[in-house]
Amino acid sequence: MKKVLKVIVFFLLSFIIFIPYSIAQEMDEKSVDMADTMRTEGKIYVVVAVVVILFTGLFIYAINTDRKLSRIEKEIQSLKSQ
Repeated sequence: MKKVLKVIVFFLLSFIIFIPYSIAQEMDEKSVDMADTMRTEGKIYVVVAVVVILFTGLFIYAINTDRKLSRIEKEIQSLKSQ
């Protein structure tokens, strides 16, 4: 299960690092009126906060699930060894 956790962490980190970079490149090429409006009204921070909260929740959920599965695997191993 440690490998699964490492893959999840790698995916989340790569998503956090590379997606904003590609979006920034696209923003240089064209102007998005909705994004400009949200930025000027300060609503873009709400959107960013919601996205961060969602990904944090998913990350915590993945960690908890990994811990539960590890605990179940240990119980199965202990039952097999008896």
